[in-house]
Amino acid sequence: MTTGKSLAAAPPRAAASLHDPERFGEVFDTYFREIHGYAAKRLGRDAAYDVASQTFLEAFNKRHRYDEARSGVRTWLYGIATNLIGKHQRSEVRGLRARARLGRAADRAEGHADRVDDQVSAEGLRGALADAIARLSQGDRDVLLLVALADLSHEEVAAALDIPYGTVGSRLSRARKKVREALGGTNPMLDLEDDHG
Repeated sequence: MTTGKSLAAAPPRAAASLHDPERFGEVFDTYFREIHGYAAKRLGRDAAYDVASQTFLEAFNKRHRYDEARSGVRTWLYGIATNLIGKHQRSEVRGLRARARLGRAADRAEGHADRVDDQVSAEGLRGALADAIARLSQGDRDVLLLVALADLSHEEVAAALDIPYGTVGSRLSRARKKVREALGGTNPMLDLEDDHG
């Protein structure tokens, strides 16, 4: 009985590149665009290429330490990218605050439908939402944006950030609560799970 997935659709394995370094190209080809997109949403297009490139360079250099039993390659790459983005924290916060200032001016000129469009992506973060995210601690912001922008599960976020599963839930709940409060009780995030925080 087949599962519906072909063997060709299996994700690339970083371990395969330990004995054949050129096989790491499969990992790069499969995930570069996704990691680049995540970095662009967090830091903007200018820094995204550098962060994505550095993510894969670091992954290649550390592939001997990667543990497939702990997390998938995609999750591992998001962890590396998020750590690198953390080094650009001031740039990210400055960008969010600039979008918040621009958003307030744009909100006065745009209709409601335009304001709702693309609220979660960094290029679309404007006004109070961008300001609320900028005010979060780095740890809370990382968890919130890995869930919202990368669509990682709690287990994947825990593995990516090397934090306990329970910490993911508490950080996500705290971040959502702060964002909702800053937005007057509304939650722009698409909650795919019950939020009891």
